[in-house]
Order: sequence, then structure tokens, then C-alpha cells
Amino acid sequence: MKKLGFLVNPVAGMGGRVGLKGSDGAEILRKARELGAVPQSSRRAVQALQVLSGIKDRIEVTTYPGEMGEDGARECGLLPDVIGAITKGATTAEDTVRAARQMADHGVDLILFAGGDGTARDIYKAIGQRIPALGIPAGVKIHSGVYAVTPRHAGDVAVRFLEGKLKAQDAEVMDIDEDAFRRGTVTAKLLGYLRTPEDRRFVQRVKSGSVRPALPGIAADVVGDMKPGWLYLVGPGTTTRAILDELGLKNTLLGVDVVLDRCLVASDVNESDLARLVADRPAIVVLSVIGGQGYLLGRGNQQLSPAVIRKVGKEQIVVVASKEKLVSLAGRPLLVDTGDEELDRMLSGYVKVTTGFREYCMYRVG
Repeated sequence: MKKLGFLVNPVAGMGGRVGLKGSDGAEILRKARELGAVPQSSRRAVQALQVLSGIKDRIEVTTYPGEMGEDGARECGLLPDVIGAITKGATTAEDTVRAARQMADHGVDLILFAGGDGTARDIYKAIGQRIPALGIPAGVKIHSGVYAVTPRHAGDVAVRFLEGKLKAQDAEVMDIDEDAFRRGTVTAKLLGYLRTPEDRRFVQRVKSGSVRPALPGIAADVVGDMKPGWLYLVGPGTTTRAILDELGLKNTLLGVDVVLDRCLVASDVNESDLARLVADRPAIVVLSVIGGQGYLLGRGNQQLSPAVIRKVGKEQIVVVASKEKLVSLAGRPLLVDTGDEELDRMLSGYVKVTTGFREYCMYRVG
């Protein structure tokens, strides 16, 4: 019997769809709830654990009470060993640290945890490289290389690791200054390394930056094709920021801005704002590719929710990326992880990518 530690940060990702760019700290969580944010991480954790339910007769699951793991484990038909104690509805980073340490002390072979970079930081603080750990992506900012590309892939990688089919390797734990992030500055810091199952297909890479010389040509191409009367929902990133620079408009580096007839009509919008704006007017979504990882949706742009994407339509998504950024993926597909598996499947296939002025290529979305 293999032993799995299963841990959920129940508030991870709450700031995403309401445009807060993170969920760290009591004040941000309070504001997220005021804006109507609802927890997402438990649902995503269950998607991963459902894959592991196929080997439930061969594993023992150790978890924390209630929303930190027990609820999800029981939903998947597992009978977990529940340790520790929490205050329901008021869990903290200290709970995550304590839970990971206790799971390590119980001799688990792998800790499968749901969260974002802040959660990975807490797991690293708790266990260092004592035992392997793998992340289920559920946060707003996921720069670290310890996360699977989607929740179900996390379950698949965990199964193969517990079956002895994968080895563990060192993977980077990164985090950023959220306050600086909200001001439009990305300050990423390497905190250390977790031992993570090695899978080049289904465990993501660390985020890398843009190639600046390509940006003016990409921006000129997108601006030249803008349609009168259409909304342009311009996603976050340095590549897309160049488009607003080309228009001479103020931009939000790490948020979603809305342009109509080459004028800025809304800045740093959340999911509710976007849903209202696209209700009665045609729209185009402009997305950049996260370097090194390949994500189009589901990492730092959760404001572009499944409901918004469905309303806009797959055919009205414009993808921009430098050739160097695509080459750095070494043939790996672009990725979508919207939280809606049916929508993710609909978005798969080949997409046209603008790589310069009147330069394009077709690239696969996995």
C-alpha cells in the first residue's frame, strides 16, 4: 500500500475572477468575498482525486479535516485517515504548513496539494525536500514548476508516481510580491525546490518572459485589423501591453483592459464587468502565451471566465506570441485550464498565432 497525503488550500484562487491578482492575506480575501468571489480550489482538487479513486484499493489517504481535504476525499468515495484540526471557514497558511509537516511525519509517499504559488511556498516551508509533493493548479498566480498542467493531469501523474512509473526531481518553488504585482510590477523570487514527480508532458515549466524586439510588429498587426464597433478584451502580459502602447492608451500589465474603436472603455476589469460588457456587443479576446509554460487561459487571467469565453466564441480569440516564445516550448502544445473541462476540449485544436507584423503560424492547443 502506498500512502498519499491530500491537502487543499480552500481559499486559493478566490481573487482571480474578481480581478485581485492573488488571494494572499486576510484583507484580500475579505475584499474578494465582498466582490462575490466563491472558492474554486476544492472543486479542482476533486477533479484530481477522481483519477486516484481508480486505485483506491491500493492507497491509503491521509488528509486534514473538512474543506482542507476530508470533504473532497469522501466525495470521491475514499475513506481517509483524518488528522489535525482546523477552524472551519477560517483556515490560514499556518494550517497548510502544519498539515504538510504532520503528513510527512505520518510517512506519506507523496503530498498532493491544491493551491497556487503561495501554497507551494507553504508546502516548501513545511517539508523542504523530505518527501515528494505535486500541486493541483488552483491559484491565481502559478509560476512554480511543481504544478501539473490541469487538475486531472495532477491525478494522472500522482497515480503513475505511486505505481513506481515516475521518479521525482527538483522543481522550482517561485513566488511574487502580490502588492507589487497589483501595481503592475512582477518581482519573482526563487524560494527553493520541492521534489516533484518528473513528467515533461503533464508537469508545467517555470514561467519565462517575453522577447521585446518582436512586440511592436505584433502590436501593429493586431491594431491594424481592429474592427469598428467591436470590443477588444486585451488580456494581461507584456506582449498584449504592447497593443495598448501602440494605441497610446494606458494599460494594466497584469489585468484585462477593454478597447472599443481604439479607445479605452474599461481598465482592469473583473468577470462581472466583462460579462456585462459582452452581453450586447460583439467582442474579440486577445491572449498572449505564458513563456515556458504555454498557457493561454487559466493562469493569471481568470477574469476571462468560461461564461465570458463562451459568449465571445472560440472563433473570436486572437493569440499573440513571439516566435522565440513558441520555440521555447519545444513542440509542447499551448494549454487551456479554464476550470470547465468541456470548454477546454472545445478550445483544443489548432489556432492561428500572430508572431509579428503580417507574420503568423498555426500552433496546437492541447
